Amino acid sequence: MLSVLTDNWDLFRDGFWLTIRLFLVSAVLSMVLGTVLGAFRVSPVPALRAVGTGYVNTFRNTPLTLVFAFLFFGAAKMDLALPSPYWTAVGALTIYTSAFVCEVVRSGINTISPGQSEAARAVGMTFFQVLTLIVLPQAFRAIVPPLSSVFIALLKNTTIAAGFSVVEAGSIPAAMSERSENQLLTLIWIAIGFLILIVPLMFLQRWAERRTAVA
Repeated sequence: MLSVLTDNWDLFRDGFWLTIRLFLVSAVLSMVLGTVLGAFRVSPVPALRAVGTGYVNTFRNTPLTLVFAFLFFGAAKMDLALPSPYWTAVGALTIYTSAFVCEVVRSGINTISPGQSEAARAVGMTFFQVLTLIVLPQAFRAIVPPLSSVFIALLKNTTIAAGFSVVEAGSIPAAMSERSENQLLTLIWIAIGFLILIVPLMFLQRWAERRTAVA
């Protein structure tokens, strides 16, 4: 069993390294875009609320595979120049995941007492100041568990990129098949690899919960 891993270490190393890169870059971009969209959802400007709502309703109800297919194939039909497959995959993961981050951020914002926002506006603070200085710092304390679940799902969703010419962990079985290696053992090692990546995220979530807990 161990020989399947050691004899093909190059495939596993390169595949999981690209998976980690996909995850980290997409997570950061999803967090930024999702937070902006969450602010749109609670904005006093109707047009911004409509943009946030439309984005979330569209991409939360669209399979991730279709988002990948549109960026990899549909965009070319529309003469849209896209970067490398890696960055196209990052774009697909970011577009999809940010819709879920948006809803998590919005739910966190809704846990904050409206009285705090009203008091801040009464002393002359703008909506942006209220959001960034008062609401979001408190909201992020409440959304650590659901946000961690979204990012764990993102890590597992990176395997879809394997179907679109991105050589990450999900592409290992096809390469191993060409080497006539045991597919069952290959899948077992891939599952172990994802467990190794996910378990630290779970511990990080618990640590963040303790650090942000309100005494």
